[in-house]
Amino acid sequence: MNNSIINVKPLGFPWETLDPFLFCAFHKDDYPKGDGQMRPLASLEGRNLGSDFGGKDGFSMYHGQTVPGFPSHPHRGFETITIAEKGLVDHSDSLGAAGRFGDGDVQWMTAGKGVQHCEMFPLLKEEEENPLVLFQIWLNLPRKGKMVEPHFAMLWHENIPVFENKDENGNITKVNVITGKLGDYDIDAPAPDSWAANPYNEVAVWTIEMAPNAEWTMPLASDQANRALYYYEGDSLRLDGQEVGNGKTIQTKADMPTTLVNGDQTSKLLFLQGRPIGEPVAKYGPFVMNTNTEIQQAMQDYQRTQFGGWPWPSHDHTHGKDRGRFALHADGREETK
Repeated sequence: MNNSIINVKPLGFPWETLDPFLFCAFHKDDYPKGDGQMRPLASLEGRNLGSDFGGKDGFSMYHGQTVPGFPSHPHRGFETITIAEKGLVDHSDSLGAAGRFGDGDVQWMTAGKGVQHCEMFPLLKEEEENPLVLFQIWLNLPRKGKMVEPHFAMLWHENIPVFENKDENGNITKVNVITGKLGDYDIDAPAPDSWAANPYNEVAVWTIEMAPNAEWTMPLASDQANRALYYYEGDSLRLDGQEVGNGKTIQTKADMPTTLVNGDQTSKLLFLQGRPIGEPVAKYGPFVMNTNTEIQQAMQDYQRTQFGGWPWPSHDHTHGKDRGRFALHADGREETK
C-alpha cells in the first residue's frame, strides 16, 4: 500500500509549519453576546487583561482590554494570511488602510519593510453568541523581498473558489482554494512580492471540509515541495490506511498521492504547501529577517519611525457597530460587501 506520511505530531500553539511558512496561530473562541459596544457581555474578572490567553469560560481576550484582539503592533520581513472562518476581524494599519472581514473572508498582508496593524474581534451580535474561528499563517519572504513596500489585499469569501470532489458513494469533499492549483483552479497569490506569487514555488493554502465517510486522494506536487495537513475539527480519519485523530499535524510527501478517508463526523483541515525558501531565519517577536543584525536594525527603525505612525484614534481601534464588511486601501480605494 502507498504510504506518503512522513510524520504525525500533536498540534501545539502556535502550530508548527514547514518552510516557506513560519507558523500558524489558530484561535477558536466561544465569545458570548456583545454588550452593545462590541465588548463581551460577561465579567472579565479573573483574567490577565492585556495578556489573556487562558481560555477562561471558553474564550480569551488576548491583548485586548475591552474588545478582544490584538491592538497595534509592528511587523517586518514576512506576510500574514488571516483566514476568518467564523466571526469578524477589524483591521487598521499605519498606512491608513482598514477593513472589517469574516465568515470565510481572507486577508493577505505583506509586511515587507514595515507596517503597524491592529486586529480586533468586535462582538456585534447582541442577541446571540459571537463564536470565532481564525487562522493566521505567517509566510516568510525571501531575502530579496524583506524590504518591499507593504501590501494589503482582501479575498472575499464569495470570490474564493470551492473545489468539490464526490467519491464513488456520493460523499463530498470541499476545498476552499485560497491560493495554488487544484483541479481546474489555478489561483494566483494576491500579493505581488509574495513567495507565493511565483508558480514555480508551488505554494498552496487550502481549507478542506470532508463530509462523513468521504474519500479523497490529494493531487501531486514536486518532490521539492513541503506539505502538511492540520486536522483541527472532527473525530478521526485515515490517511493511506493510517488512523489519525483530531488535533494532529500530518506531514506528507508531496510527490506521492495521499488518500484521505473520513470517519463518521464532518472533518476540517488546513493544508499548507510550498517549496522552501531555504535561507537563514532570524526571528524576534514581530520581526523576521535573515540575520540578528537585521533584527536589531528593524527594532531601531521601528523606534525611530513607528513604521509610519498610528493614524487611528486608539491602538485597539474598531469600526462602527453598524458597519458591514469592507476594505479601505491605503490609496483611498474602498470595497464594500
